[in-house]
Amino acid sequence: MSPKSVLIVEDEAEIRELLCYNLAKEGFQVSGVASGQQAILTAEAKNFDLVLLDLLLPDLDGLTVCRRLKAAPRT
Repeated sequence: MSPKSVLIVEDEAEIRELLCYNLAKEGFQVSGVASGQQAILTAEAKNFDLVLLDLLLPDLDGLTVCRRLKAAPRT
């Protein structure tokens, strides 16, 4: 069974790195991005099992990102 993949969307680098480190330590494949636009592009390029999404992002708020990911057939 392949490891589950997780996308971390967090603009604060320390929090993002901590989440990525701890999830990778537990065996997940983890990718981390700092903005909503990066999240959308990354999610379109690769299928993730889970997206951990900050609501207060610098470019697009987390709810907008969530709605766009939900509406896109690929994601």
